[in-house]
Amino acid sequence: MGACGTCSLNGGAIAHGCNSGGCLTGGCNKLNVFDWLADMNETRENRFDVVEVRFKNGRKGFYRNKTNLELHTGDSVVIDVPNGHHIGYVSLQGELVRLQMNKKKVKNDESIRQIYRLASSHDIEKYEKVKNRENSTLYRSREIIQQMGLKMKLTDVEYQADNTKATFYYSADERVDFRELIKVLAGEFRIRVEMRQISLRQEAGRLGGIGSCGRELCCSTWLTDFKSVTTSAARYQNLSLNPGKLSGQCGRLKCCLNYELDTYMQALEDIPKIDRPLLTEKGEAYLQKTDIFRKIMWFGYSGESMWHPITAERVREIIALNKKGQKPENLQVDQDLERLEKAQAITNDLERLDRKYTGKQKKKRKPKNRHRRHHGNQNRKPNHKK
Repeated sequence: MGACGTCSLNGGAIAHGCNSGGCLTGGCNKLNVFDWLADMNETRENRFDVVEVRFKNGRKGFYRNKTNLELHTGDSVVIDVPNGHHIGYVSLQGELVRLQMNKKKVKNDESIRQIYRLASSHDIEKYEKVKNRENSTLYRSREIIQQMGLKMKLTDVEYQADNTKATFYYSADERVDFRELIKVLAGEFRIRVEMRQISLRQEAGRLGGIGSCGRELCCSTWLTDFKSVTTSAARYQNLSLNPGKLSGQCGRLKCCLNYELDTYMQALEDIPKIDRPLLTEKGEAYLQKTDIFRKIMWFGYSGESMWHPITAERVREIIALNKKGQKPENLQVDQDLERLEKAQAITNDLERLDRKYTGKQKKKRKPKNRHRRHHGNQNRKPNHKK
């Protein structure tokens, strides 16, 4: 099956998620939701009458289908907005919308505005002309903000389909008095102006991009709820506290630091806490690193460069002996040697790979054009002053 009409792919491409000619993911857009209840035998009369509608850059809202229109995911619809109308695209309908409303704590009352009709080709053509104003408006607005000396960053501009209103999305570290700015923008573009402040994470989600993992940013594809991320999440996962590596494109700590945190916290319950060095007959052994999931800990004696891997159970035994005033002869025991050798072999392979790729990056590049510049100075004739 070829791509559906709302898909941005080429018409001959395969549209993933298509069902009966309609793309169940809402097209190739941000924050798509797959309607896994679309195949249910449900009449239009019994279907939940609120529909989720998607707008520019993944922004979504809920609107009531009062006239009982036959809608499909990806259809363009004309909706009611304050003092005008706008055009959006159906992203979800049915019982999943009820679940989304409960999740976002949206009440099913009279405050939900309605869907007027399906958008015609004339409506779409007019809306495309309106959207062509957004880039020029964005650049000109940034110039005005710079001239007025306001400490704010304008991220995006979204025009209403009826060309009577524009929403300006901005981010700022401090409170900004933009009352005079609104007057200037309204006079410049002859529209009603709405200023909407967004966080740096929301800004990155609207702009989009590729993360260090090589995939699209989570905030621009599926992540909608932004939870606070602290440096303790990196500490629990034994990550280097390097701000350059831990920060995302928004300048804040990466949201993915929280994804595996619960798993690490659960695994750390089996790892003993080391407050002091382990005492053996050979000397004091200091903790060097910990493999949380294999439950293996590496210790090294002072004055030695060699590290000795021992299991977390063995560490507990040594700590218990030290509390009794006893010192074991060795850190390791024979019954754990086979398991420790496998872990050490994997660690050695990883270290060799690190040295291999780190060595390539550290190779010094030869300076360019130095040799050519040197010969050019030799061939140049001296300029004798008369």
